[in-house]
Amino acid sequence: MADKIFENNQVSIIGEIVSDFQYSHEVYGEGFYMVQVSVSRLSDFVDYIPVMVSERLIDVTQNYEGQYVYVAGQFRSFNRHEERKNRLVLSVFARELELVEKQDADSASNQIYLDGYICKDTVYRKTPLGREIADLLVAVNRSYGKSDYIPCICWGRNARFASGFEVGSHVQIWGRIQSREYVKKLSDTQAEKRVAYEVSVSKIEFLD
Repeated sequence: MADKIFENNQVSIIGEIVSDFQYSHEVYGEGFYMVQVSVSRLSDFVDYIPVMVSERLIDVTQNYEGQYVYVAGQFRSFNRHEERKNRLVLSVFARELELVEKQDADSASNQIYLDGYICKDTVYRKTPLGREIADLLVAVNRSYGKSDYIPCICWGRNARFASGFEVGSHVQIWGRIQSREYVKKLSDTQAEKRVAYEVSVSKIEFLD
């Protein structure tokens, strides 16, 4: 059963470590740490992806900034309570991690596969230039009755196709993880720059 759960949420990235390890939490004596990995797109734009790493996978007391790393795992979410609201926090949970040579990163690896269910009404829109976009929220089952809630964005024909999905629709998605900066308005006089993470969909299928 665990293997089946793992198969419905698969991520692999290769990129450059651009931060040190920051302590996150501990489970049954095992410490988990966050680290930022930059992954280049073919367009030369860079996505900064947060990765959660066990202290049993790598020596988290060392600084590996500037080194390249291969990570395989799952894209996970949890709700953080902030300012009387829940904020969805996303990161790649590393099941495998390996330091690699820089030339291995030239493949610009950033791949994700999800098998889950639409859990919120799809938002379909067009940009002022007429580009079609659809925003999805996909729930992916995890072990112990948990689920991860993954924001996904579709473009063009995929957006038009996804616009017809209803809540509860079973979908399979292939794409990549991307980061996006935005400004969060906190009050009439205060605003804060934040980073959102989502899956940019390259292929999507509807399952009966």
